[in-house]
Amino acid sequence: MGRLIRKGVFFTLLLCCCTPASADPLLMFLLGIAKNMVVDYAASRPVVPVEPPQRYPGTTVEPEQLRRLIDESFFYLGDSQRREIFDALNAALMDPKNAAVRGPMIDYFAERALEVRAAQIRLAQLGDQEKQSLAEEFRKGITSLSPEEQAQLGRLLREHLLPVPGDLNQLLLAAFDSK
Repeated sequence: MGRLIRKGVFFTLLLCCCTPASADPLLMFLLGIAKNMVVDYAASRPVVPVEPPQRYPGTTVEPEQLRRLIDESFFYLGDSQRREIFDALNAALMDPKNAAVRGPMIDYFAERALEVRAAQIRLAQLGDQEKQSLAEEFRKGITSLSPEEQAQLGRLLREHLLPVPGDLNQLLLAAFDSK
């Protein structure tokens, strides 16, 4: 599970691209995250924690700023899971091969993290009827995933790893199980 969180969420946010569709953009955002987490999990490798610097070379960003962003944006995850996200991000930022793209990597990660946070807030404000409707669209949308991706998505829902409030996670899981 550690690799799923570490790589899945990190690379999901780095590579997250929602497919344009007539469906609710928020639903497409969530399906995009889920699909990318499943794909990234299959290719994940263990991350060796790297000692964070006082400031990332070539930037004005301090590791504590990223930790705070992760804590505020991924509050639905446990402490150890958020630590795994930080470790994966920190390792990527400290990799000498990424020296030329550290700034853009941080910017992109921050944008995606803030999008996740905004989606969390928006989803928490949905009424019961809207959540039911979203779950129904979700049930229809998951049919486009391969059986392997569907199995991984079920796992993500059961382990509460998608960036959705708990009550919506239960509705999505029920929709998933009824597909």
